[in-house]
Order: sequence, then C-alpha cells, then structure tokens
Amino acid sequence: MVDMTSPLQPGDPAPAFALPAANAEGIVSLDGLRGRPFLIGFFRGLHCPFCRRQVKQLARVQPVLHATGVETLAVINTPVERARLYHRYQPTPVTLLCDPGCDTHRAFGVPRVEFLADGSEESAEWPSRAKVEQFQEARINPTGELPQPLQPMEANDALNAKDGFELDDTDKAIFAKHGTQLVGHFLVDGAGIVRWAQLEARDGPDGLCTFPTASEIIAAADNLGR
Repeated sequence: MVDMTSPLQPGDPAPAFALPAANAEGIVSLDGLRGRPFLIGFFRGLHCPFCRRQVKQLARVQPVLHATGVETLAVINTPVERARLYHRYQPTPVTLLCDPGCDTHRAFGVPRVEFLADGSEESAEWPSRAKVEQFQEARINPTGELPQPLQPMEANDALNAKDGFELDDTDKAIFAKHGTQLVGHFLVDGAGIVRWAQLEARDGPDGLCTFPTASEIIAAADNLGR
C-alpha cells in the first residue's frame, strides 16, 4: 500500500481497485477499464457539501471528456446503499463509486489530516502532522457562496443548511471516522498509468475544498494525446 503522504504522481501505475457503483450495476475495476483513459476523483462522503458540488461540476465536464474517450469516475466515502438513495434524487452521469473505508483513497496516496496531540513537541508538517490551531484558524469560501470566508466546519454547516441536507446516522459515522480525509484527482491513461494528479490543500488548510476547475480538467485530458 502506498504511503498516504506519498500520493501517486504522473508516470506511476494506478493501483488495482474494484468498487461497487451507486448509479450502475456491478463492480467497476481497474482491469475492466483497461484500454480506456479515465479521470477518477476521490472525495469525502455525502456529508461534505463541497464534494457534492464537485461531483456536479464533474457532471458538467463529463460530456466533454466522454467525447474524447475519457471515462469520469467519482469515489465517495459513503456506503453504496446510502449513495443510491441520495442519487435517486440527485442523479449524475458520472460513474459514482463507493468506498466507505477510504481504502482506494489510501491506495492512490490521497492524504488525510492527522492532528498532533495537545502539548506535542513534534513539528507540524501539513497534512501528515497538523496542529488543531492551523485548522481552526483557516477560513475558506472556495465557491463564493458564503457572505464571507468561514472556518471549514462552519462553512460545511452553512452550505449543508443552504442545501437542506441533513446528515443521517450513516453520514455521521463516516464523518466521525474519516472527517479529515482529503480529496484527490487523477487522470489515468488506457495503459493504467497516471498522467495527471491534483490534491486538495497541498499548501495548508486555507486551500481546503478548492478543487480543480473544469478548464484544468479538460486541459489535462487534452494533453493525454500528446
């Protein structure tokens, strides 16, 4: 297993995976995708309003990618039953895969934030060793929907309230166990080699919930043939 602080880079082979789809039948695997390039995004669960918005952005980009032969996949940290219920009312053309244990996130090396214990003398090294104060002092408003930048958890709550999204017991359990999971995007070619990678908040918590734009994703896909 790839170390979580060493995300896959262009030129690395993608690890094998096999995940259930919430909006399609059966299992989607790396072996089943051989010969077809694909964009795969690794997200937090449905409890994250920013991740829900990114999946919608990917849905808008999906026709452009599909026209160039690139599949679009989104892996969410939500059990398949819960995801199927949600996306019955919020359908998406993006193939939605479920990994409640974040095993595939880890295989691709997508980090999760680990907070130092109170009084620890270890030096902070985001995101593998972060101080709680770093997170508490961060202010974000990546979609511009908030009247002003808010602390990340406050921003989450504000957008969930705006959406009318209420966390159920499943969402709460996932959040409690994997709430500090970060997000990553990888473009993989038909031979299974990573050709482009982007990770959330590489430079610190003020970059949380800032994901690649549609133009960045399309440019990366355009470079596949070069």
